[in-house]
Amino acid sequence: MRARYTNLTRIRTLDPERDHLAIYQTMLRYEFPWDMKLGLNLAFNRSFSIPAIAAVHMATGELTERTQKRIDDTGLLMYEMVLNGFEQPRGRDALRRVNQLHRPYDISNDDFLYVLGCLVVIPTRWLQEYGWRPPCCHERQATYLFYRELGRRMGITDIPGSYDELETWFAAHDAAHLQPNDDAAAIERATRMLMLTRIPRMLAPLGNALVSAMYDAPLRRAMRVDAPAWPVRAGLHAALKIRSRLLRWFGAPRTTALFADGIKAKSYPDGYEVSHLGPQSHAGSRETLDTRVPPDA
Repeated sequence: MRARYTNLTRIRTLDPERDHLAIYQTMLRYEFPWDMKLGLNLAFNRSFSIPAIAAVHMATGELTERTQKRIDDTGLLMYEMVLNGFEQPRGRDALRRVNQLHRPYDISNDDFLYVLGCLVVIPTRWLQEYGWRPPCCHERQATYLFYRELGRRMGITDIPGSYDELETWFAAHDAAHLQPNDDAAAIERATRMLMLTRIPRMLAPLGNALVSAMYDAPLRRAMRVDAPAWPVRAGLHAALKIRSRLLRWFGAPRTTALFADGIKAKSYPDGYEVSHLGPQSHAGSRETLDTRVPPDA
């Protein structure tokens, strides 16, 4: 049982300001791999549900017409930055590619900040509710600091000064802007497969109801998704709680890191080049962007 908390003990010896990347990597690759991936999937779904953001996605057609590739590209770019940070070549290339892909679109700072908030808050809330243990203060701080650095390097301004402040801003923005809209509904229908792949095969007949149960009520309203029957919601909640306790009592620390053999994606069975990820209209781009934002930005 004591060995179950080896990584947590080590994390508590680290300095989140200096070691936030190492802490966040440990969370994703060792402590909570399934939960973190699911939490990031939920964050992705929520990020396109604000009407203004959904409209941009619908205009590109990437999520509705080339769904699997768009999902894979997003995940690959995200995981490359987490696995390599922003100073190593692959992480730096992934960040440059993210900036290249966003440059043509007129996206407000608040919309960028909302997406950043999704990546910080939604997985953390999931871990607090269903992780085999709740994230500690070092892990919450490290999550915030990793994405704050990503935001700064994307040129996002007015990022709140702490996890708690960002969560407060996010909740207020969510309440004000997460409104029912047809674009979000269309994208959710196209991307539902992303969540269905997280459902155990034996529960496949209940897959759509279980996916809907993973969304909270405001998100379901925004995406025009019907609430599943209460036994499905209650059963999912109970099953996830039982899972968390079984992992806490009988689980062992993961010894092989998530993505130890590389990041795999359906769209790229033979591998991929970071600089070629994203829409084909951008694939040949070789422009170099200054992805380093001044510290006082």
